[in-house]
Amino acid sequence: MNDYEEFAKEELERLIPIQDRFKEKFDIDSYGNWFYDDESAILRLFNNDEEEIFFKYIPIGTFSLDKKTWMWSWFNNYLIEKNKIETLKIKQFGEENRYEKLTNGTFPSDEFSGWEFLAISQKLLKGIGVYNINCDNLNYYVLLTEKVDPKNNAEVIKLKQKTIDCGNHGFRRPAFVCQHLELDSNNGFEEAFETFKGMDLNEDEDFGAWCDECEKKRIECDGWNDESEAFAKIKLVCEDCYFEMKESNFKL
Repeated sequence: MNDYEEFAKEELERLIPIQDRFKEKFDIDSYGNWFYDDESAILRLFNNDEEEIFFKYIPIGTFSLDKKTWMWSWFNNYLIEKNKIETLKIKQFGEENRYEKLTNGTFPSDEFSGWEFLAISQKLLKGIGVYNINCDNLNYYVLLTEKVDPKNNAEVIKLKQKTIDCGNHGFRRPAFVCQHLELDSNNGFEEAFETFKGMDLNEDEDFGAWCDECEKKRIECDGWNDESEAFAKIKLVCEDCYFEMKESNFKL
């Protein structure tokens, strides 16, 4: 077979008309916001006026804008999507053809290479389109495999039931904080239990936190009661907002 550079160029050229048809069919460029749920591997594209569309996806890999490195999903222990195992087919293809970029788990790269890898993934895994999710200092490249109907898809229905729709982060798990905690405040951060982002919760558990002043009031009132709760005025936020507040308000 041709060397890798020739092969990747051919696959990029093959992907272009496929992606153009995909974008036109689903009017992808009309959506200004995105959210992905890694547990169900569902991508939601939406606008503020509630226009939305859902796709199943396979996580292909990530590119770190800070480190300038690519990492394949099969190598990334932080990705929880179960279907990332599908990317091992790309690794196997690379081994058969001696393409090191398809077999090494992580290596120095650039943003453009991510599109090469998406093109190759589309060829091997047969997706309907591709998408690049721009997170903070990270590009997340995914292969879209099918459009899903939000009214008749059990995973989407479950997703909407167990999450809140945050204006900043899309669908996320709910969390509860006192009125004094904000994204840019530094008021201390007391938690109901020790937490970390992405952790599994029991059915009777929620993320919950309050500031130092609320903790003083809680101790003064011998626990949570009408008086201490009135002082705290607990409000609903999303999980991502919760951990952003934890980072800015936590005091050693």
